[in-house]
Amino acid sequence: MKTADPAIQGLEVYRVGGAVRDARLGWPVVDQDWVVVGATPEAMRRRGFKPVGRDFPVFLHPVTQEEYALARTERKQGHGYTGFVVQASPEVTLEEDLARRDLTINAMAETLEGELIDPFHGREDLEARRLRHVSPAFVEDPLRVLRTARFLARYQGLGFAIADATRELMRRLAADGEIAHLVAERVWQETEKALGEPYSQAYFETLHDCGALEALMPELAVDSVELHAALARMARLPEDNGHLARWRWARLCEHLDDASRQTLEERLRLPNAWRDLARQVRLTREFCDEADGRTPNAERVLRWLNAIDAWRRGERVAPLLSLISLEDEGLATDLALAWRLASQVSPRELVDEGFKGGELGRELARRRQAEIAAALGAE
Repeated sequence: MKTADPAIQGLEVYRVGGAVRDARLGWPVVDQDWVVVGATPEAMRRRGFKPVGRDFPVFLHPVTQEEYALARTERKQGHGYTGFVVQASPEVTLEEDLARRDLTINAMAETLEGELIDPFHGREDLEARRLRHVSPAFVEDPLRVLRTARFLARYQGLGFAIADATRELMRRLAADGEIAHLVAERVWQETEKALGEPYSQAYFETLHDCGALEALMPELAVDSVELHAALARMARLPEDNGHLARWRWARLCEHLDDASRQTLEERLRLPNAWRDLARQVRLTREFCDEADGRTPNAERVLRWLNAIDAWRRGERVAPLLSLISLEDEGLATDLALAWRLASQVSPRELVDEGFKGGELGRELARRRQAEIAAALGAE
């Protein structure tokens, strides 16, 4: 191959994976990944490449910082996605490297001149809108269940579906317990990515269908009716929420009681920001369920505002009011006025009036509640 790039001059280099797939789909290409055949780690370092891979040789290009991986094979030796022995040597061929990949649409390569190399018929599956495993070795890596579900969440709008034979392998991985060996960090990593995809509901539907959701997130799999209702809620989000994936997760977990939600969060080791929002949404659901179409009293509104820490974190209120408006626009309007008036009560003014200590807190609550009552039309 001839190239003007001195760093790869004389190397056998191929563009692989997602960049090849998405370019043919007309999908935005975010990252470029490359495979180098016939080279050694020492040869890559001499050319200025910086090694970054811990488990197998991956290098960053000295100028572009794109990833160049040496062609490798994998052999299953233990449980989970880490139970592999990796061999990267100049003897590994491109086809052997592609054969270890999960789906045929991810097992295509291109030469530097753009010639497609497609030993597993990925282009045919792209055209058929089909997610199909490369080989029976699919069952060696339980993470592939989550990855396949995530790709469906990305491409379902283009008409993609999972091949029947691949679904059967996914069910097999869930049934034989192999999927339970996945570590929490990788489960959440795939789940967080899926929550940002256009059709994130498809991820959870797929995991439920193959039995993986029961193994990984049993709190969500307990009741199929509740799960389907939760998946529908994921499409109903506040305007200008700023954190699409986080809000989708909060709505997915909205029906769970505190104990179940916290158990799920601990198992997946969720970041605090995700836990906080899920808790706020749950509190807001409870508040609306208690109201049940009626205007709540001022004391109950004050308790809700206190519970979501509205006085210190005022930015939380608007998106939660927007969430309420999806079900009860009138209630949201009343609450918006109540919040605006109550938030104008100044603790500093009360201090200037001589209130302090516990007396200050009680008077602050009393005046806030009075403003809420006035906004709601109460005596």
